[in-house]
This record gives sequence, structure tokens and C-alpha cells, in this order.
Amino acid sequence: MADEKQTATSFGLMKYVHLTFIAGAVLGGWLFTNIVETVWTSFNLAWVQVPAPNLGISIVAGAGSAVLLALYLWRHPQINKLVVEIVTELSKVTWPTRKELSSSTVVVIVVSIIAALILGAFDAFWSWVTGFIY
Repeated sequence: MADEKQTATSFGLMKYVHLTFIAGAVLGGWLFTNIVETVWTSFNLAWVQVPAPNLGISIVAGAGSAVLLALYLWRHPQINKLVVEIVTELSKVTWPTRKELSSSTVVVIVVSIIAALILGAFDAFWSWVTGFIY
């Protein structure tokens, strides 16, 4: 019974697994495109001038390599299982409400200000003591 519930939960969460690989491919495509353009322009030396990279070619090369990498990772059983486990664990997280988040943020800011004031007072006191001694 527990296995059926886990499987149903996993199947319901598969859209997030696929979305993870799609987002990774988009991010990888952007990164690979920038790498292609950077490497291409780094070949411009003082004695050899390389023409500017063609934007279409760099986008196709970057996006193509990112899609191939995403497909490879999606079909890799261990990586796919890892992403499914991560998505399953994230579905168990209880996220704070907006009110809880804003009140926690206020507490962190107030405590940080108090800690800064205390540390500033100690610093001023020890600066005065060392100045008095020297």
C-alpha cells in the first residue's frame, strides 16, 4: 500500500522532474552560448584577427549541446532517480506562509541590528582601552 502511494506521488511529481531537466537545458544553453562566444572572441590576437562570432551559430551550438546533455542526463538512470528523489523530498517540505516569512524576516533584521550595536559598543570600548594604554 505504501509503495502504491509513493508511486502515485512520484508520477504526480514527474512534471516537476521534467521541468527540472528543461530548466537545466535552458540554463545550459545560455551558459554554453556564452562560452562559445567567449572562446571565439578570445582567439583575437594581435597578429591574427578572427571575425566576430555569428550569433546564430553560437546559439545553435550552445543550445544543441545543452539539449543533448539534458537528454543524456534524463536517460541516465542514476541521475534521473536522484532528481526524482529530490523532487519527492521537496514535496514533503512545509513552506512558511507569507505572514510567517515576513515576521521571521523582521526578527532576523532586529536581532542583526542589536548584535551590530553590541559589537560596535565592544569595539569602541576596546579601541578606547587600547588607545588609553598606548
